[in-house]
Amino acid sequence: MRAWAAKRTEAGGRGAHSRELRLYSPLPPTPFLKERGSNPGTLMSDPLFRRLTLLGIGLIGSSVARIARERGDLAAEVVVNARTQKTLDRVVQLGFADRVELDPARAVAGADCVMLAAPVGAFAELAAHIAPHLAPGAILTDVGSTKQSVIRDVGPLVPAGVHFVPAHPVAGTEYSGPDAGFTTLFQGRWTLLTPPPGTDEAAVEKVAELWRRCGSMIEQMEPAHHDRVLAIVSHLPHLIAFTICGTADDLADESRQEVLNFAASGFRDFTRIAASDPVMWRDIFLNNREALLEMLARFMEDAQAMSRAVRWGDAAYIEDMVERGRKIRRSLIELKQA
Repeated sequence: MRAWAAKRTEAGGRGAHSRELRLYSPLPPTPFLKERGSNPGTLMSDPLFRRLTLLGIGLIGSSVARIARERGDLAAEVVVNARTQKTLDRVVQLGFADRVELDPARAVAGADCVMLAAPVGAFAELAAHIAPHLAPGAILTDVGSTKQSVIRDVGPLVPAGVHFVPAHPVAGTEYSGPDAGFTTLFQGRWTLLTPPPGTDEAAVEKVAELWRRCGSMIEQMEPAHHDRVLAIVSHLPHLIAFTICGTADDLADESRQEVLNFAASGFRDFTRIAASDPVMWRDIFLNNREALLEMLARFMEDAQAMSRAVRWGDAAYIEDMVERGRKIRRSLIELKQA
């Protein structure tokens, strides 16, 4: 593994921001079983964890569970907890868990890695429930899209001797639930780690290795900076998509039907984003409100400037904005993030 550190300064019209950046290059793929136990002669490395407990089994959690089942080297045992027995029954049918538990306390007992994979608004209650039952030396991590709120809500509840390593795999689709996961979700995508100061380095490395084995590239980031970055690249686009679809839904019946009948690709892209889980996005918006509102204000300023350009026929301004959008798209393609 290669690792390096660098100082990055970001400058823009609204000021500069410096942060410590630490990147890890992904490891070569580890040999894995197509299905654990299905081919005893197949080589595989030792499991990273003895018991991995997933609290929540939506898109992210069920993808991790499927990868653990397929590879065989993430965990010797995968335990799944969900809010309802109906969801757990579906997990049993899908076959990607070794054990399911309706009680979070029973689910985490004896686990050396516990992953919070529920909506971030549920983390505080979950953490309070499981804290007395976490094993000494265990790692507690998460997959939440907001990091300051996770550290605020979970950090004070973590018992002494338990290592808390917040994380965020930047990958997703508009689908949710245990059926939504798939084993290639994290391939070539970033997972951002935001460990609090003083976190055990070995625990951070084990979480990084878990995500590497899932296919992710790894970066460490300061939590507040994470929340500002995600506000612009993820949270604001979702807010805009929900709002545009709400505007379309409020049109008079005849116009609304025409919107649906003749939707162009741009509007269809917005509807895909707007199909995302409402509880998850409610919690993200409310738990990253400061950064989201800051980015929304910036966007509204720019939207007003574009509005003036359209009103007064400022063709050069319009063309420049469109070209900047094309440039960002080309950059994403070059980085293999589109």
